Amino acid sequence: MQDLNSFYQTQIKEHSIALSDVKKQLAGSSTLRLLVFTATLFIGYLFFGNTKLVLGIAVLGISIFLYLVNRHTNLQYKRNKLNALKTINETELQVLKRDFHGLSEGNEFKNPSHHFSQDIDLFGRGSFYQYCNRTALNQGSITLANILTENAIENIAQKQQAIKELSQKPQWRQEFLSIASLTKTETSTDTIQHWLENYVPFVPKPMQYLPHIFSTVSVVAFILYFSGFISGLVLLFLLVLGFAISGVFAKKITKLGHASSKMQSTFEQYHKLLLIIEETEFEAELLKKKKNQIIKEGKKTSAILKEFSKLLGNLDQNYNVFYLFFGNGYFLRGLATSYQIEQWIARHGNSAKEWFEVIAFFDAYISLGTFAFNHPAYTYPNLSDSDVVLRSEGAGHPLLNPEKSVLNDFEIGSEQFFIITGANMAGKSTFLRTVSLQIMMANVGLPVCAQEVLYNPIKLITSMRTTDSLTDDESYFFSELKRLKFIVDEIQKDRYFIVLDEILKGTNSTDKAKGSRKFVEKLVRSKSTGIIATHDLSLCEVAKELPEIENHYFDAEIIDNELHFDYKFKEGICQNMNASFLLKKMQIVD
Repeated sequence: MQDLNSFYQTQIKEHSIALSDVKKQLAGSSTLRLLVFTATLFIGYLFFGNTKLVLGIAVLGISIFLYLVNRHTNLQYKRNKLNALKTINETELQVLKRDFHGLSEGNEFKNPSHHFSQDIDLFGRGSFYQYCNRTALNQGSITLANILTENAIENIAQKQQAIKELSQKPQWRQEFLSIASLTKTETSTDTIQHWLENYVPFVPKPMQYLPHIFSTVSVVAFILYFSGFISGLVLLFLLVLGFAISGVFAKKITKLGHASSKMQSTFEQYHKLLLIIEETEFEAELLKKKKNQIIKEGKKTSAILKEFSKLLGNLDQNYNVFYLFFGNGYFLRGLATSYQIEQWIARHGNSAKEWFEVIAFFDAYISLGTFAFNHPAYTYPNLSDSDVVLRSEGAGHPLLNPEKSVLNDFEIGSEQFFIITGANMAGKSTFLRTVSLQIMMANVGLPVCAQEVLYNPIKLITSMRTTDSLTDDESYFFSELKRLKFIVDEIQKDRYFIVLDEILKGTNSTDKAKGSRKFVEKLVRSKSTGIIATHDLSLCEVAKELPEIENHYFDAEIIDNELHFDYKFKEGICQNMNASFLLKKMQIVD
């Protein structure tokens, strides 16, 4: 932990020093821009009677001023990125202290019908998603949520390799996130993709040449004017003609400009994200595969995206009075840029979806890499095809404070079921979620909270938090039946690890005992594997008849009129229950 603290503190210190230097440069840049602007006005005033000289001074002054504006913008971006890098490291220091409740909760991804996410605190306040999510892009957040809920057991070794490699690139991860965090846009990548795929061009093909011809004529006219061969009326005529030609397409150019202004920032930042992916040599097969998706036809996608970003930025300059006046009046820049944008869309519009997906993939996997980096004591499960489904030594719940967490060893074989009994608050539910999270994390490719793990990949399905639905007019019992029916249907299609917390909670004791036993027998016949927690000790009797079932328990002891838990996973059936004791202890009953 000390090494992690030292790393993040060192990063904060380095970025703070760099940030201080950039702020000084920004202050100097602001002063310099003011001096150039003032000098241009002053010199123009001194030579006010000489029209040509004043015009030349204005053009030169404006050119220098625009260069300084661009330089100032770059310095502001550098400052913002350094601030983002500082924030990233400050966040990690907070998370190391178990203070992560200010991060995104992922409530939008909650799905009561999912195979397991509702039961294992995958989303919401204090959830696993909130703990591990560091995505900076909305699409990256969605991708991460999809990865955590995918319930896929294919290519786990490749996923492990990719996460392990990214965990070893902390500066690279932070560089990516700092750039991604500066991407501010009013439109989502899905909206942009839809716009690109459905864009209808409006610039006629002959207009491909007209702006170039008109620009050449304008440049020649300016040269002749300053040389004294023509009067200023010619320049005025060209200006009016340029505005007239641009005016024919003004409404459509303005509409395109409005759309581009909302997207330009996205493409500007995305090209930078693609660039650092392209410039990085990866060893993991999954990372190399994703990188290859953005390097096609011998040209880097970052360059293609940068080209489009520049075009969108050029069109956005129509809101600049100088660009509007000189650019459109003498060079038909709005029309020329619109044509170039349409040509880019025709060539690359259908590829943008794949590029966005690659960026979202890295954004999501950086969260997984950061999680692995922050948990060096966690272990990557050793994958096998043995009869052991999950053997875990020193297993703990990743969301519990490691200083207080009690670790357990367990081993469960293929087509085996554990029935777990235990006193209230003794640790049954925490153990169920520990095992469930280990399976989910192992399938994702993450290291898990354990000292050593042997794992034969299997899909997960749970039923721990069934609720009634007033809006659907459903009783608790009916909701539970629907969940159990869902499980029965699923296990006929695939191999599952089933985790259940108290079967048939919503019915009376006699019905519950009979129904629970029959359901357990059905699960055993289905060749599934799993764990069932219950307070019904009669259910443990089924172990005498079915060799696939083992009884385990969590214990509680009353010592000196106080309740004590050791939270240790033990073989056998629990004999000590604590409900009556707690009722008396809290003076609820006599």
